[in-house]
Amino acid sequence: MPRRNRAIRAEPRPTAGGMSSRRLESAADGEWIVQRVAGQWASKVYRCPGCDHEIRPGVAHLVAWPATETGTVADRRHWHQGCWSARDRRHPTSRR
Repeated sequence: MPRRNRAIRAEPRPTAGGMSSRRLESAADGEWIVQRVAGQWASKVYRCPGCDHEIRPGVAHLVAWPATETGTVADRRHWHQGCWSARDRRHPTSRR
């Protein structure tokens, strides 16, 4: 039997608790909206700006973007959890 096409959701899926995992974080580099991505929903390869390594499909990570009104979808960046936490203690690596 053929599979049915599933509708694509425009909004993030709620977590098990029914609430979105988005939060507002303030740091020396500004205010950020941060959202966790569970490994089961990570389906593409991204490059972490903190370490310049790939975030492979199936790996849990964070998505962060500026909390200002000028922040757009193009400003979203996918980070490893540890790289996001250490961003104030180290600088991004240079791309090779």
